[in-house]
Amino acid sequence: MKNTLIYNVEDKPSIKEVLVFAFQQVLAVLAATIAVPTIIGLPVNIPSAILGAGLGTIVYLLFTKFKSPVVISSSFAFLGALANALAFGYMGIVLGAIFAGLVYVVIAFVVKKVGTNWVKKLLPPVIIGPVVAVIGLSLAGNAAGDMVKATGDAVNGGYNLIGLLCGLVTFFTVVICSVQKKSKTLNLIPFITGIGAGYLCATIFSIIGYAADANYLKIIDWSPVVNNFKDISFRSFLDMPRLSLVEGIKELVNGQVSAEVLAANPAAKPITAIGVAEVALAFAPVAFVVFAEHIADHTNLGTIINKDLLNDEPGLSRTLLGDGVGSIVGTVFGVCPNTTYGESVGCVAITKNASVRTIFVTAIMLIILSFLSPVTAVLRTIPSCVMGGVCLTLYGFIAVSGLKMFKDIDLSESKNLFTVSAVLIAGIGGLALKIPYSTDVFGKVDAAITITSVATALFLGVATYAICNKIEKKSSGKEEAAPVADAPVAEVSEESK
Repeated sequence: MKNTLIYNVEDKPSIKEVLVFAFQQVLAVLAATIAVPTIIGLPVNIPSAILGAGLGTIVYLLFTKFKSPVVISSSFAFLGALANALAFGYMGIVLGAIFAGLVYVVIAFVVKKVGTNWVKKLLPPVIIGPVVAVIGLSLAGNAAGDMVKATGDAVNGGYNLIGLLCGLVTFFTVVICSVQKKSKTLNLIPFITGIGAGYLCATIFSIIGYAADANYLKIIDWSPVVNNFKDISFRSFLDMPRLSLVEGIKELVNGQVSAEVLAANPAAKPITAIGVAEVALAFAPVAFVVFAEHIADHTNLGTIINKDLLNDEPGLSRTLLGDGVGSIVGTVFGVCPNTTYGESVGCVAITKNASVRTIFVTAIMLIILSFLSPVTAVLRTIPSCVMGGVCLTLYGFIAVSGLKMFKDIDLSESKNLFTVSAVLIAGIGGLALKIPYSTDVFGKVDAAITITSVATALFLGVATYAICNKIEKKSSGKEEAAPVADAPVAEVSEESK
């Protein structure tokens, strides 16, 4: 593969360029990072999620010997598990992350001991390619939905045409900056320029909207900034993020969960022995799913930087340890388990900058950012439609990266055709798997482990490919006993591999 990168993994861009590239990475991962604590009902922990992403990324870089340029941050795959863990407060979240991280550690030691051949057989390109594509395509609805949202229009909600305009301004600015040849600077900062253009457009409409009290034009919600400076104090400028481990210990000492946890889950209670088992049951299976996404993300990143990250340096065992331990650290000192970010990989692809120094500086920026109340407040005002315009490019690059792998797949073979079909339709169609493990007194299911559509598609693809291979081998065995004229030796030998 031709390497079109401006900066390779080991390259050292200037300090100015590193800062600009790193800030783009921050913007690329920020929306999803802060979305997870918001979705589970803990928006007060947004700075914690940002801190956890920074610390987790540094741990990941250390384990991978600074050979893999990707940010790890809040994982959407654990949303269902986090909802279950929240029933036991912060300590439930901490224990859940530890269980998930330990699964990674165990798999890493297995890989170290026996190698990666079993991974190649379990997850060949015919499975990984469509899974990578599904990761991007399954997020398409999020990007499209965000593009028509006006964050400041709380009255109308739903579809907003002005929001779509701002999203399209963002999208086309990113596209123009990336493809034009006159300015190298614009080539290097398409996301910053795109978000800036989209935010400016949204600001103009929002000023008019607030001045005329026209809700439809209120694209931006500036309340995070207003609330931050409502009562001027030291915390208006610097604040300590809530650490899950510290909050969890407080809950155990006080014998009750914190107020924000109760607001998110009124039935929450301190962790118990049965609770530990429930949390383990919720998190451990999801870790196996994220393991497959880990393989897909690193395969995708490897094609971009023209290096085999799983079989050469740093190797699958190190990337798994970095991801697993980084996820534990990110939760203990943050709020939710981490995973490698497709948005970060997409940012590497679009900016053509794979310098690992950029990722390290991104991690430092995230850590600093988590303590800066005004900056966090301002970033939270970036409207959904603007981030949707950015994600339209990022998620698209993830999907296209997976589709590129199709060039090595012979879809004229039935086993490949059925495998790819199963993964794409199940993944894009949203075929999630919900496994109930608790019922109420009336026999109604009140708790279930949710396996995401991407994971379900992966499992279905693995099963389809394995079944087809088994049938193919049996058929080949029968053909070997037939006359040579009916079964050419070359063909039988090829199918028996």
